Amino acid sequence: MKKFLCVFICLVTVVTLFAGCKHSENTVNRLLFDTAVTLTAECERSVLLEAISLCEHYENLLSRIKEGSDVYKINSSENSVTVSEETALIIKTALKYCEQSEGLYDITITPVSSLWNFNEEILPEAEKISEALKKVDYKKIQLEGNRVNANGAQIDLGSVAKGYIADKLREFFENKGVKNAIINLGGNVYVLGDKYTRVGIQKPFSGGTVGRVEMKNLSAVTSGTYQRCFTKDGAFYHHILDPKTGYPKNTDLDSVTIIGESSMLCDIMSTVCLLSGSQKAEEFIKDAGLSAVLIFKNGQIKTVGDIDFKAH
Repeated sequence: MKKFLCVFICLVTVVTLFAGCKHSENTVNRLLFDTAVTLTAECERSVLLEAISLCEHYENLLSRIKEGSDVYKINSSENSVTVSEETALIIKTALKYCEQSEGLYDITITPVSSLWNFNEEILPEAEKISEALKKVDYKKIQLEGNRVNANGAQIDLGSVAKGYIADKLREFFENKGVKNAIINLGGNVYVLGDKYTRVGIQKPFSGGTVGRVEMKNLSAVTSGTYQRCFTKDGAFYHHILDPKTGYPKNTDLDSVTIIGESSMLCDIMSTVCLLSGSQKAEEFIKDAGLSAVLIFKNGQIKTVGDIDFKAH
């Protein structure tokens, strides 16, 4: 008989304790990467605090706004800079999917995205968007080993960094001998262990869920138009921006949840698929050997790949 935990993507709640624990279950919460981080595991609290320190290390390495980070150095220099091997790997992986999506996914979207303020519901001036678009082009990024030259572009690894960090936290727990853990980085969930976990898929624009998937030793990452958005003068604006226009992408999807072994790949693909729309998204998901739950604007739900999804 399966033992279950219950987790909600974006609003995460562990409602049962791990059964048969060798160590007591512990949980730590922190605000990192501009999101709520929750780590729950069968281990001593000291191990979880080490894991939090690891998160802080990666925030200092990959943040776009933290002075001294690799990304900050890249964006602040007119020449090539030396970055860590990890940062170079993340950039290389992201650029692969920029190319695969023909620029629909672009890590140099920063000049445009920085104009939008979804918290204060500020709509940028069209002229400023047009000017910022001239600086958006992932092909400007030159990567040789761990030397990076942005050639005037500005990169943002927000669409990939949390996935990479989740994978490194999984490795950390495994190396520490932790058998069961749930890593939640603000909607980016990794379930480690031999106990099945019920992961609830959030209903767009609602605090409820549309259903849940059952998984173990897998990651689930959601991108949704509802996560940061506003309506102004009757028009709806969301934070998934089209690098071609500088405005929110017109897509038939409100939510994409990608499930797979690599959280970094799930992280990238959730954004790629939401930008691409349902038809192209299915191709990307199948080609990558992943699974997904797609929620359409009309409320329709569709699963792709080998997935144990149960709707409410």
